Amino acid sequence: MQAIGYQNPGPIDRNDALIDIDLPRPEPTGHDILVAVHAVSVNPVDTKVRSGAKPLAGAHYRVLGWDAAGVVEAVGPDVTRFKAGDAVYYAGDLARDGSNAQYHRVDERIVGHKPQRLDWAQAAALPLTSITAWETLFDRLRLADPVPGAAKAILIIGGAGGVGSVAIQLARALTDLTIIATASRAETQDWVRDLGAHHVIDHAQPLAPQITALGLGAPAWVFSTTHTDRHLADIAELIAPQGRFALIDDPSSLDVIAFKRKSVSVHWELMFTRSLYQTADMAEQGKLLDTVAELVDAERIRTTLTQTLSPINAANLMAAHKQIESNTTRGKIVLQGWA
Repeated sequence: MQAIGYQNPGPIDRNDALIDIDLPRPEPTGHDILVAVHAVSVNPVDTKVRSGAKPLAGAHYRVLGWDAAGVVEAVGPDVTRFKAGDAVYYAGDLARDGSNAQYHRVDERIVGHKPQRLDWAQAAALPLTSITAWETLFDRLRLADPVPGAAKAILIIGGAGGVGSVAIQLARALTDLTIIATASRAETQDWVRDLGAHHVIDHAQPLAPQITALGLGAPAWVFSTTHTDRHLADIAELIAPQGRFALIDDPSSLDVIAFKRKSVSVHWELMFTRSLYQTADMAEQGKLLDTVAELVDAERIRTTLTQTLSPINAANLMAAHKQIESNTTRGKIVLQGWA
């Protein structure tokens, strides 16, 4: 089968950073399903793994890809949720090779039924960012649990990125909170407003004075998707006492002592935790994706796809990695179809 991988981790500007390869087609066992992949999207995690992670034990190549949409080709003996021919979408498992291959083996418990309204590319844009946004908003930040005396508002830093684009929509569709998103360019500011943000502020400028100028009071919740280290002092200043702060990026260090005076709780979100540790509630991710599909089909949220490249090959995947690393991406980049 066709696939894309690498042998040696490193920067994207090498000729062999990602290469077209041929691999044996996997066979599903246990709770695994085998998916014929029609579209994949690219996330920051792809670039981070490519930069520093060697092939998995016993493998000659590392295959990336943690977002996919496709059709179930075969199922393992313990599978109960899917059958051959089902259309699915999912975000995969960090401990396994990924979806940048014609056929991909994935645990059914972290797979959802594809939204019926979306095509393959539109669906592939959603899984990883939807799971990350949902778990952050409702499991970590607990938006349904008010913070006494705080403004019923959430600040989403990096609102135009993949996760921010979904978080804005989920918060708008499922809560009555005031949503404040950050964006620094005219096109990204328009994008987050269109997704449902009530207010937009510029993350290229100090955040705390802009929040004060809105006249809403101190937000109960802050969700930082990017450059947390740059904004940490502002976040500590602007967040409400006893507020909740969550982040998903990887600052080299994070000194949270400034949050002590306000008793602010700090939450890190990694959507791969459940699959990495085979947690008892691992199947919640498959259910979550089914719920997102229902919201999409009810037209309460929409895909965040902004760019499609075709076919799925090393050249196009390298172009997508370069764009992700530029930190200027709006929404999601998807690769669709095999040559």
